[in-house]
Amino acid sequence: MHDRQKFSICVGVALGILMLASCDSLFREKVDKEPLARVGEAYLFKEDVAPLIRDDMSELDSALFVTNYINNWASKQLLLSKSKINLPEEKLAEFDRLVSDYQADLYTRAYVEALVFKEQDTSISTTQLRQYYEKEKENFKLSEKLVQLRFVALPTQFLDKDGVMSKLREWGDEDKVYLDSVAMQFKKIHFNDSIWVSAARVMEEIPPLTSLNEKDYLKKSQFFELQDSLEVYLGQVTDVLEINDIAPFDYILPDIRQLILNRRRMDYVRRLETEIIDEAIKKNEFEVYGKDE
Repeated sequence: MHDRQKFSICVGVALGILMLASCDSLFREKVDKEPLARVGEAYLFKEDVAPLIRDDMSELDSALFVTNYINNWASKQLLLSKSKINLPEEKLAEFDRLVSDYQADLYTRAYVEALVFKEQDTSISTTQLRQYYEKEKENFKLSEKLVQLRFVALPTQFLDKDGVMSKLREWGDEDKVYLDSVAMQFKKIHFNDSIWVSAARVMEEIPPLTSLNEKDYLKKSQFFELQDSLEVYLGQVTDVLEINDIAPFDYILPDIRQLILNRRRMDYVRRLETEIIDEAIKKNEFEVYGKDE
């Protein structure tokens, strides 16, 4: 059954449920679109409701949906009509101004965002990022503890735990080759100790490490061994940054990029507003009265 036929059947059932006996008089109105309901001078049309009917709805579900939609629409229209009669004129005027301002904000924001998307330069060099960081670094204080570390999680029955501990500590080229060769036997692995990771993230990966004991284990140059019922966790901490320390460049890099883009956006919007006003003045489309009075 085509969607148009389905909707027509649903509307017919819904109108039957509502017992809209006065529909004939409505259809005699000289209206371009086919109405479903009327409250005062406001009409609800078929084309307003049709897009809301989903393909997976049965005829009965569709009819009930249309019925409920009509009732909700009518309730809002009636309340709106009552409010316009009973609310003070100054309150109605205030609401009209708010609606007008909101509409203007929606339109202008959408237009400006489209212009920004089209015109804004999003390319930022590493030099620009680094310069911004050096200039503003005092504003990039950490709100969480960060660590650099390497760790592995071994099955409790792993045979060469001491060998893994030794190579994880020494971390020479041969040690890395060996650990890579047996990495398939590890439950978890993190060898990239050049990146900064939040202490909270580390505690998620190593359950025996908690907020109560992390100060004992997450210390610079600290090696640790922890165990639960399933795994043994071996880790070597290489560096630590505490709360209120300056955030490292690599860690804060995404934020710096976004800050630069936001600043560019603000500069572009200010320039756009100035150019629009200047152009309107030149074309005599904008003037302010009483400036010389």
